[in-house]
Amino acid sequence: MLPTQYRFASPSPPIPPPPPPRGLRNMLSLRPKPALFNPFFRLTTSGRLRRTGAGGAMRAMDAAQVFDHESGASEELDQRARLKIAIVGFGNFGQFLARTFAAQGHAIIGHSRSDHSAAARSLGAAFFRDPHDLCEQHPDVVVLCTSILSTEAVLRSLPLQRLRRSTLFVDVLSVKEFPKNLLLQLLPPDFDILCTHPMFGPESGKHGWTGLPFVYDKVRIGDSEDRANRCRCFLDIFAREGCRMVEMSCTEHDENAAEIQFLTHTVGRLLAKLDLKPTPINTKGFETLLELVENTCSDSFDLYNGLFMYNNNSTELLERLELAFNSLRKELFGRLHVNLRKQLFQSPNGGGSPGAEEN
Repeated sequence: MLPTQYRFASPSPPIPPPPPPRGLRNMLSLRPKPALFNPFFRLTTSGRLRRTGAGGAMRAMDAAQVFDHESGASEELDQRARLKIAIVGFGNFGQFLARTFAAQGHAIIGHSRSDHSAAARSLGAAFFRDPHDLCEQHPDVVVLCTSILSTEAVLRSLPLQRLRRSTLFVDVLSVKEFPKNLLLQLLPPDFDILCTHPMFGPESGKHGWTGLPFVYDKVRIGDSEDRANRCRCFLDIFAREGCRMVEMSCTEHDENAAEIQFLTHTVGRLLAKLDLKPTPINTKGFETLLELVENTCSDSFDLYNGLFMYNNNSTELLERLELAFNSLRKELFGRLHVNLRKQLFQSPNGGGSPGAEEN
């Protein structure tokens, strides 16, 4: 036993807390029931008591769930906003779109005749060579990223009966009347149709999509709130990237695109036939022409051919272009003839014609 001087004194009894003020006594009935804070139970987000286990200890995460209703609702909302997007035609342009879709948190599945499974894995996407396997994934949205010339054959190859009846189909072709009529003809009436044209590509959009035009036409969207929200969520992908969103009918788009796209590609490919080369004295204008040749000829001829074949306005534009060229040539040669006549019939001293002087 320790000597008396080294013994610890017995602790003093705890001082009871003062009674609450009279005005607060009635508020004590609002306190949670003891069972809610029983160390052997915890309160779940559904409002039910659950045993914590033999140890009886409540984890910090479990305790926080009592106050996590708002974050849980937010996560549920974000989950609803995430789309499962199937990209049919997982080539250069399809992968270009998939990068942004995946970066925004959407689930991507790809399909193509060629094997792009390695590219899909690098994007965190699944890839299916068999269209049946693709459709059995029940995507919310099917995006057609095929060439204009192959669109009909690819669409007919899809087993549409394996998709949900309310699936949203989106095309991103450079012409709009053709895919609109094709989708209305081949898709079941319960499928939604959104015709779009991102007026940029891997080259022009490699530094971001801010300010770049995105044209769309809600051809057929169901009346239910879920289907309207799905369409809005898909369009929001491009709006969030800063695109200039332009709602325009397919007919109006093709009228404008004939001049904006087909004329640009025609001039670029026409200049390519001249085999232009850079020189030591390039002007800014000539360098612009060289860039035009490079940009237009980097696209496949199938794209250019599709712009001609599947846009009714392209033939008229070619005729106008030919008339404009003939008119310009006529004007040039007309002035040349006038100058030649002056030189032939004007005397050296500035007088009349040589024949008039002899007379």
